[in-house]
Amino acid sequence: MLPLRDSPRPATWPAMVVAIIVINVLAFLWELSLGASGQLDAAIEVLGFVPRRFFGWEQAGGATLDPWRFLPLLTANFLHGGWLHIIGNMWFLGVFGDNVEDRLGHLRFVVFYLLCGACSMLVQGLVVPGSSVPAIGASGAIAGVLGAYLVLYPSARVRTLVIIFIVDLPAVVFLGLWFLTQLMNGTASLSPTAAEAAAGVAWWAHIGGFVVGMGLCVLLRRAEAPRPRRDWTTRPPRGLWV
Repeated sequence: MLPLRDSPRPATWPAMVVAIIVINVLAFLWELSLGASGQLDAAIEVLGFVPRRFFGWEQAGGATLDPWRFLPLLTANFLHGGWLHIIGNMWFLGVFGDNVEDRLGHLRFVVFYLLCGACSMLVQGLVVPGSSVPAIGASGAIAGVLGAYLVLYPSARVRTLVIIFIVDLPAVVFLGLWFLTQLMNGTASLSPTAAEAAAGVAWWAHIGGFVVGMGLCVLLRRAEAPRPRRDWTTRPPRGLWV
């Protein structure tokens, strides 16, 4: 399924979504320039999220408090493995991100996006803590945006390309099917017999990002919920008056 557009139109221009897309494109062009000189693998190894290194498995003394070890939790979200990888991610961000930014606000959206990305990498690392394969891509952060979209716009309509047909699906259906696909593939990746078929995709980063995005959005909505005002004219408050 490929989302083409959604029904609600944001009231504000998605400046941060555009900025994130531009940064990802520039980072990908930088990757291409490194590939020509043979330095791309080294850059991915340093800036990508490597669970084995993050959890200290590569060190005899175990994990340390080196702050640079946490940098890939952010930088890995701006690296991609190919044209289809970055185009697919940026497409989903463009379709769903504008309305989420409109509701959260520009600054909070950036913090939310980066936090979802970092948490998604951690979830992937917790599932395969001994992996030495760098995890890269914005999919986890964007999955967080999808989770927030489900909380904020469950009844929105998503125009979707399904094989050769274009249909309008409720957001809860589209995103529910998307998450179910990630969950099925993520579960399959845990089986030794199916791990090879699922290799190359950090399914648990998608799952973790989506759940974290939903959870953060629910917390933000509760924090913003207006508190009911009491009418002190009908009954005096209970307790001691000083």
